[in-house]
Amino acid sequence: MLVNYHSPKHVYIVCGNTDLRKGIDTHTLAILIADNFGMNLYNDSIFLFCGRRNDRFKALYWDGEGFILLYKRFENGNLTWPKTSEEVKELDNQQIDLLLSGLNPLPQPKVHLAPKGAFY
Repeated sequence: MLVNYHSPKHVYIVCGNTDLRKGIDTHTLAILIADNFGMNLYNDSIFLFCGRRNDRFKALYWDGEGFILLYKRFENGNLTWPKTSEEVKELDNQQIDLLLSGLNPLPQPKVHLAPKGAFY
C-alpha cells in the first residue's frame, strides 16, 4: 500500500454517502469537513469518504504544504461503510484495518427479537 493509514494522528470516517465527484480543485471535500462538521483539517488528520458504490473511497490529507487526495478502488470486494448517519467518527488502528478488509469498523446495535407469539 502506498499510504500508511496508521501514520496520521487522527483518522476520521465520514459516515453516509458523499458525492465523490467532489474533489481537490475547488476544495469541496475540505469545505464539507470545515463547514458541516467544524473540524480542523490541518492537525495531522486523514478524512475518509465513500459514495454510493462500496468498492471505492477517497481520502483527504493535509501534508503541511497542500492537500493530498487519494482515491482507492478495490478490485475484489467491497467496503462495509457505515451509512446510517451523516457524522464523522474517529477510527483507531484496529478499526482502520477492519474497514480496509471490507468489514464495518463501527459497532452495530444488536437487535433482540421477541419469541414467536410474544407481545410486549
